[in-house]
Amino acid sequence: MAGERYVLLGLAHARSQWFRDVAQWATSASIAAEFVKCVTPEEVRVRLASGRAHSALLVDVSLPAFDRDLVAAAAARYTPVLAVADGRGRRWSADDIGVATVLPVAFSRGELLAALETHTRMIGRGDRLPAMAGDAPVAQWRGRLIAVTGPGGTGASTAAIGAAQAFATDPRYGRRVLLADLALRADQAMLHDAGEVGPGLQELVEAHRLSRPEPAAVESTTFDVPARGYRLLLGLRRPSAWSALRPRAIDAALDGLRGTFQVVVADVTGDVEGEADCGSVEVEERNHLARAAVAGADVVVVVGAPGTKGVSTLAQLLRALLDAGVVPGRLLPVINRAPRNPRSRAEQGAALAAVLGDRPALSSPVLLPERKVDDAIRDGVALPSALVDPLRGALTAVLDRQGAAVAPGVRPVRIQRGALGQWSDVDEDAAAP
Repeated sequence: MAGERYVLLGLAHARSQWFRDVAQWATSASIAAEFVKCVTPEEVRVRLASGRAHSALLVDVSLPAFDRDLVAAAAARYTPVLAVADGRGRRWSADDIGVATVLPVAFSRGELLAALETHTRMIGRGDRLPAMAGDAPVAQWRGRLIAVTGPGGTGASTAAIGAAQAFATDPRYGRRVLLADLALRADQAMLHDAGEVGPGLQELVEAHRLSRPEPAAVESTTFDVPARGYRLLLGLRRPSAWSALRPRAIDAALDGLRGTFQVVVADVTGDVEGEADCGSVEVEERNHLARAAVAGADVVVVVGAPGTKGVSTLAQLLRALLDAGVVPGRLLPVINRAPRNPRSRAEQGAALAAVLGDRPALSSPVLLPERKVDDAIRDGVALPSALVDPLRGALTAVLDRQGAAVAPGVRPVRIQRGALGQWSDVDEDAAAP
């Protein structure tokens, strides 16, 4: 088509030599390209979201803004990323974070054209780049993810400890169980009397910004809790630290945890508001830890308190999770500190069903007693079986209904011709002399 050319976005230091070279090549028509210089990642995101098609984004990997979130923002607009690197600085994997190719910092015009011809398309007037074609990667096995949440003061963090202990004592999971503190106001360090300040969630997410650490490196950010049989990932050191965690890095970190442990029990904040709910991107990013955990969880345990106020607050959170897209069959309501009287216990379940009204039918709430829990937390010993056993039974029932732990998107793998050897009607032993 007449008028076709490459439309390139560039992100680098203003005085970078390759930045000036590409601009000069485009201005002098040495390459059929339009080059748009950007000096901040915010400007890149604005131009990507403008609706205009772009052939590629050239970005200097030495910039702090270069990470998997920037690459994901470009991929969402069908814009391949060409990384410019000098081989020094931070370690990262092009395949892991989705970079199309890597150019040397002193690349020539020919090297740029070769990369553009291989990985991008020219754009004509009115053209839009289609979605990237090709086979989707085959998903790998991932361990179970159990999200535990609840309004403040209901004992959700204690219930998360009980759930982790329940899985840790199950021989099917080989004691490969992790309790991850993903709450904005992280309490697990206090509940476990953890003297260490790190490593923890912040270091784990930072390690996943540009690469995918090996399972041994992921496990090294956790601590052993031998009295209860699981490992612990410490949470944020202060609530405002969420602003340093990028959403795609959080997703990669969760995936890394599930690739390392058989079961991950995540203690998350009971707030899943997103931009569509309140119109604020900042609120969605603040809540991304909880939103990512409940979205990918095999079971979401929702903990509430007994009584009129407790049941009403529990129902509100259940509605919010349903509105966020959590499948009703994966929700497990729990009423903590439930009364011992059978009639009163039955009234709690009936009250929850009445408050939910015409919402989809959920599992009957698990009623947890309060028996020397504070003593066990203070002494650092295993929680009482009266708390752990009901959680074990309910969680096992929900997981068993779902079948084996298979990651979504797993499909048959194409076998190359000759990979399995060959077959013949002739008996080789009989044919041998």
